[in-house]
Amino acid sequence: MAATLAADVERFLEYLKVERRYSPGTLRNYRRALDALLRFVEPLALSRWGELRGEQLQTLVADEHRRGLEPASLRAMLSAFRSFFRFLARNGAAQHNPAAIVRSPKVRRKLPEVLDVDEAAALVEVTARDPLALRDRAMLELLYSSGLRVSELCSVCWRDLDTDQGLLRVTGKGNKTRIVPVGRLALQALAALRDAQPADADAPILRGRGAHALTPGAVRAAIKRRARSQGVWKRVYPHLLRHSCASHLLESSGNLRAVQELLGHADTGTTQIYTHLDFQHLARVYDAAHPRAKRK
Repeated sequence: MAATLAADVERFLEYLKVERRYSPGTLRNYRRALDALLRFVEPLALSRWGELRGEQLQTLVADEHRRGLEPASLRAMLSAFRSFFRFLARNGAAQHNPAAIVRSPKVRRKLPEVLDVDEAAALVEVTARDPLALRDRAMLELLYSSGLRVSELCSVCWRDLDTDQGLLRVTGKGNKTRIVPVGRLALQALAALRDAQPADADAPILRGRGAHALTPGAVRAAIKRRARSQGVWKRVYPHLLRHSCASHLLESSGNLRAVQELLGHADTGTTQIYTHLDFQHLARVYDAAHPRAKRK
């Protein structure tokens, strides 16, 4: 019955691709996790997925941990298993979710790297003397202004931008749409780009070769190149600008809910990592300013 089990996996992956519109990278991660599951159940001679028990899945997780898989990767694997068995239950192919009782390993959460305000300004203030510089200035300003994911940045078109209101419609994870603000300097950079490169409303805002949208890989390469030319010597990548935007907003406003909505996080738990950065900032200010805390 191995063919039947594998067919269920393929149906699930097709569902994620067609109906949920998951990115190719996310689909690869799901396939990797489910291929490991198929290899694990092969000697068990299951006739259907409903026969798999939670203790058996716990054994798989323990085996992968012994082989050196990091806790974050194990949690991602378990997340894939849970989603798969929920899909099977909805389609009548399983009566329970064996992954639901498997304990996820604890992950020591790393604080995201961020640029400070001066570094962010130095990075985005590209002198726009040519078409490539105009594009890169608009790209950097928009990333930092609106806290976009690189996939969101690459998919926005001119029709998604409301210049009068300073708003941009983006489509994020799970094909969810949200509206984000665009700052004054980012709007100026976008206006300069459109003046230099007139385009239809359906055209991508950021173009690579010809009329095609810029790819995430091209964005990463452009940001790395601009960081060097702008004298920013940290390792700079698209998500660093997203982290920096969130951290600077939270530091200034203290409004966790607003930052959550800007970033498109499903709950504030994901966004709360930025509060740690905010507390670090508070501690530095306290140490420098409080008369009973100043260091000699």
